[in-house]
Amino acid sequence: MPVLQSHVENKLKENLNPIFLKVEDFSDGCGFKYNVFVVSKDFEGKGLLQRQRLVNEILKEEMSEIHALTQKCVTPEQWEKMVAENPNLSNENQVEKPNDSTKKCEFHQH
Repeated sequence: MPVLQSHVENKLKENLNPIFLKVEDFSDGCGFKYNVFVVSKDFEGKGLLQRQRLVNEILKEEMSEIHALTQKCVTPEQWEKMVAENPNLSNENQVEKPNDSTKKCEFHQH
């Protein structure tokens, strides 16, 4: 069964209290492949691998259905530098809407 984008967003919001969160389903709305960009104070003092493991732990139940999860996990300080270099980042919606593709999803049994 596919994982809904809204479910991924809610789990990350509840557990990381993000300053910025963007979740994108890049499996044509099928819920199998996601890009996640999250800015959270919870990442402070943690290396890249520790941050990604934290996200994986939050989504551990969903990972059996998610085939690909690309993560960008940054601290508020890193985010400020990114926005200073590219002000358009802060103008993006915090959470993208699900893809309205008419392509049918192929569900695979594990």
